[in-house]
Amino acid sequence: MCVLIADLPTPAALRDVSATGAFLETNARPPLGAGVELQHPEAGAIAGTVCSVADDGIAIGFEAASSRLPSRSPPSPRI
Repeated sequence: MCVLIADLPTPAALRDVSATGAFLETNARPPLGAGVELQHPEAGAIAGTVCSVADDGIAIGFEAASSRLPSRSPPSPRI
């Protein structure tokens, strides 16, 4: 079980997940384009945007990996 953070925290079950998004079975119905956060007890949290709304849940697209990761310089070559 996960928690979907939109206006209020709401329980959600992952029905389908990929590197770019997920479908969540939930009673929450944030509007299309709304920013949300998915919190998983073991995997952590990820931000996303509502892509579609269905009778049994919502689909979210995850933010690009480059926008979630801190900026780092590549390691210096060893000489």
